[in-house]
Amino acid sequence: MPAPTIDEVRNLLRAVIDPELGDNIVDLGMAGDISLEDGIVTIGVKLTIRGCPLRAQIQKDIRSRLEVHPWVQKVKIDWGEMNADERSAVMSRARWNAKENAADTAVPNNARVLAIASGKGGVGKSSVTVNIAAALAAAGKTVGVLDADIWGFSIPRMLGMPDRLEAERINGSEKPKIIPNERVVGNGLLKVVSTGMLVEDEGTALMWRGLMLTKAVEQFLNDVHWGELDYLVIDMPPGTGDVQMGLARMLPRTDLLIVTTPAVSAQKVAIRAADMARRSFLRVAGVIENMSSFECAHGESYPLFGVGGGQALADEIGVELLGQVPIEPTVAAGGDSGEPVVLHGIGNAATVFARIAQRIIEDTPDVDEMAGCSARDEDIAVGVTVRRTLDPQA
Repeated sequence: MPAPTIDEVRNLLRAVIDPELGDNIVDLGMAGDISLEDGIVTIGVKLTIRGCPLRAQIQKDIRSRLEVHPWVQKVKIDWGEMNADERSAVMSRARWNAKENAADTAVPNNARVLAIASGKGGVGKSSVTVNIAAALAAAGKTVGVLDADIWGFSIPRMLGMPDRLEAERINGSEKPKIIPNERVVGNGLLKVVSTGMLVEDEGTALMWRGLMLTKAVEQFLNDVHWGELDYLVIDMPPGTGDVQMGLARMLPRTDLLIVTTPAVSAQKVAIRAADMARRSFLRVAGVIENMSSFECAHGESYPLFGVGGGQALADEIGVELLGQVPIEPTVAAGGDSGEPVVLHGIGNAATVFARIAQRIIEDTPDVDEMAGCSARDEDIAVGVTVRRTLDPQA
């Protein structure tokens, strides 16, 4: 039996799938130099990290695929580690694969999806969500707001939208669709969906297990008539559990905005949300530091919760600090009354929220400019930034 060609060996290796990245090791750039001599195939394989826990599985698969060829008597693997550029390219491809293989949802493909995430509760994630959504709508955008904090829903009160959700058949569809509650904001529009709009009152406890939480988010993505949207802003539950993993699977084009407080301890917890994004091949679009300081009436500023946590987190994961929101009673009052502070423009917090929304708009690619372009949107929209934020080590 003659020896296989190098191309034949590479074709055999295309059947070896990295279990975590979901693609074959050839297209991922993990399979390097190949040599053939006296029945021995020697192949260089580069792992994303030297201590990759999947190394044994990849080794087993390589040998089983190559040893089926009658010429091959032995397979030798020279292990290596990818450099920063190679690792970034691999993560970018994995994100592209996740997006291409994602199931269809009712969220328009041209809508930018922003998940407001945190490592833990109590950092003001929901107030950040409603103020960013309201600021985007005030700028003339149509903004969907999905309250994915199924247990801890607060969006209906904070946006002053307590009405229950209704369902109806759209264009003769067999299955009724949930119709979001709407609120006009300036020249824009908010479309809001929350489990708080399904229960009898906001004091009702939802005692659901993890699978039900994921199913609820799936229903909000699939069975809601979102219609046209410029943005979908998602208020995530704290942590890195079932809902986060489900969203990464169902909407892999999601960008994360991570909320933290200035305390170093909060920053160390928030890094877990960034790590979840990296493992799920989601882009981290930026960090927002909430409760950054309290400024009294005579102009003195007091960092009640510490200093520097937001910038430290942004630096650690290689993204921008989009804004530092000060502690102001008007933010809490606006949430209680259903009038987000950004809509009235009073105080520094409102100014910071408006600036963050403007930065988001500036960072969003123009769909008309992208029309007809064969390149993938992650390459157009965020370029090197995507690859850098997907892999903080790059």
